[in-house]
Amino acid sequence: MAVIVGWIIESLYEILHISGLTLQSFLVFFTVFFMACFVLKRSENLPPYPAGRVPVLGHLLALGRAPHLKLTAWRRQYGDVFTVRMGMEDAVVLNGYTAVKDALVDRSELFASRPPNYMFDAVFGNQKDIGSARWGTEFKQRKRFALTALKNLGMKVGPGSIEEKIREEASCLRNRMTEYEEEPFDVSNDITVAVANVICSMTFGKRYDYGDETFRELGKAIASVMAEIGAGQIFSAFPVLRFVPGINRTCKEVFKQNSKIHRVVWDEITSHRENLDRENPRDFLDFCLLEVEQQGKVEGLTEENVMYMATDLFLGGTDTTTNTLLWSLLYMTLHPDIQNKVQEELDAVVGDSLPALSHRSQLPYVNACLLEVMRIRPVGPFTIPHATTETVKVREYDIPKGTKVLPNLYSLHMDPAYWPDPDRFDPGRFLDAEGNVINKPESFMPFSGGRRVCLGEQLARMELFLFFSTLLQSFTFRTPEGAPPPTTDGVLGLTLAPQPFKLCAILR
Repeated sequence: MAVIVGWIIESLYEILHISGLTLQSFLVFFTVFFMACFVLKRSENLPPYPAGRVPVLGHLLALGRAPHLKLTAWRRQYGDVFTVRMGMEDAVVLNGYTAVKDALVDRSELFASRPPNYMFDAVFGNQKDIGSARWGTEFKQRKRFALTALKNLGMKVGPGSIEEKIREEASCLRNRMTEYEEEPFDVSNDITVAVANVICSMTFGKRYDYGDETFRELGKAIASVMAEIGAGQIFSAFPVLRFVPGINRTCKEVFKQNSKIHRVVWDEITSHRENLDRENPRDFLDFCLLEVEQQGKVEGLTEENVMYMATDLFLGGTDTTTNTLLWSLLYMTLHPDIQNKVQEELDAVVGDSLPALSHRSQLPYVNACLLEVMRIRPVGPFTIPHATTETVKVREYDIPKGTKVLPNLYSLHMDPAYWPDPDRFDPGRFLDAEGNVINKPESFMPFSGGRRVCLGEQLARMELFLFFSTLLQSFTFRTPEGAPPPTTDGVLGLTLAPQPFKLCAILR
């Protein structure tokens, strides 16, 4: 190391000697050059910066650990469209229903790409998957293929649906919770296993027992990766920091946990390749391996693409649904009157039978509760960052091609113009005067929208309804005696998760 440092110093002095500069002159020149780049890099007509920007770091310090709250607060001061500096890079933030809908829905293709992001790209394959892929033919072919495969595997309502497997898993989860005998427990592990089992059944054609230690460790790896990606924004702004000892601890931990997930997926790919029935594909991996052989719908698809696409489903499908269910149980413990009303509706409509999707239209209050959970604590408050596919006009501003865009979905869901007293948990917001569910209200986009809408939205809605209704039919959830009520302050990683909490599941 000393030899390298010495070489750098000698080289620096040699450069200074050749150019005729003194060290002082060089430092002055470097500082002026750096500041000029910092100032001049900005596009002439980008939206304004909020206060709090500092050299090099930009707004990273001002955004803190809860950027969704800070950006929503800045909206009141700077309007629906402004620019934040993420290290040395600008990102345009879109707030409020009008601005977000204009970009994600009305002009979707203009905002449908992805910007470079070191941490996200490293985990999700650097464009080899679906989620991180830039806008273009490869992305469109992969997404279309994956959506078709998932529908063939049961992501639909009606004959051939995966509903029965979800109901069976919900019943297993109910039995697992019964084993705690009404004592306090951390529900997150069991819910993670239940949700992951649904994804595993579609992706790998198998499920795992709740006591399977390997699978529990895998669930922890998923939660760790999703949490730390968000915390690792500094590495996305300054990728070189991954080489700095001590500072790179988060980065190394993400890669360590991510490698565990990749090993599981690669093992499954190997097993599936050896036992592939070309006439009867059983699961997502089978469909993908057949496509690798045939190259009929996704040009140039490789097994590496398959590994990253399956990881997309595994990570995205587990973390988001798990956290939404955790938020739903947390809010039920905080609002026993609402929980009781949910149970009364379930008792009247479902009775002693296991809830089914056919009951969904007859359970408006149950549905309204889930929608209110997704509104007040959206697990994807920003979605994954978007990027413009060409130069585009937003209001009076010019957004260059390739600019990072952050749609602040949290600002939609907490907008008092659409949701009076937005911090109050009130399922009645989603019911009309006749008591029917308002499924598609304005300023509500929990699954994003447009070309980058969540691939598994329909599956997630099925899981949320069946898991939630089965658990509330079977148990009353309470805060452990003597314990403080759980906080509704979330922890933002790639998704917004509740802080760890325990509850008691009282058999009804």
